[in-house]
Amino acid sequence: MNCKSLSVLLGVSALAGIALAAEVDLNKLPPAASREGVTFAKDIKPIFDKSCIKCHGPERPKARLRLDSLEATLKGSENGKVVEPGNSAKSILLHAVAHLLPKDEWMPPPNNRVNASPLTPEEIGLIRAWIEQGAR
Repeated sequence: MNCKSLSVLLGVSALAGIALAAEVDLNKLPPAASREGVTFAKDIKPIFDKSCIKCHGPERPKARLRLDSLEATLKGSENGKVVEPGNSAKSILLHAVAHLLPKDEWMPPPNNRVNASPLTPEEIGLIRAWIEQGAR
């Protein structure tokens, strides 16, 4: 699996939206971090820089999804939003990084060409808290 699969995932998932959210087992999500005031610049961008930017940065972003700025992340992919501020349960990006989707839709994908490591439960919890706090 490579970063191209995110294009498929985000394309299909963004169009499916709520239907996909109902299909994932949200009980498997790590809990949201207890930290208050989570922001993109301070907390989330470093996670994305480590694990996502090589495929979703300014140079040839897969599915036209850029994760290098708050504005770009909230804009989503060529097929729609991937983050629903205030609602992590409907945020496709969170489903992908938490591996709630089929294995070929995990992000970063296993054995990816840029050697990006999976996010830790703590990182996923921080992303979840950021989304729940309004994705600012």
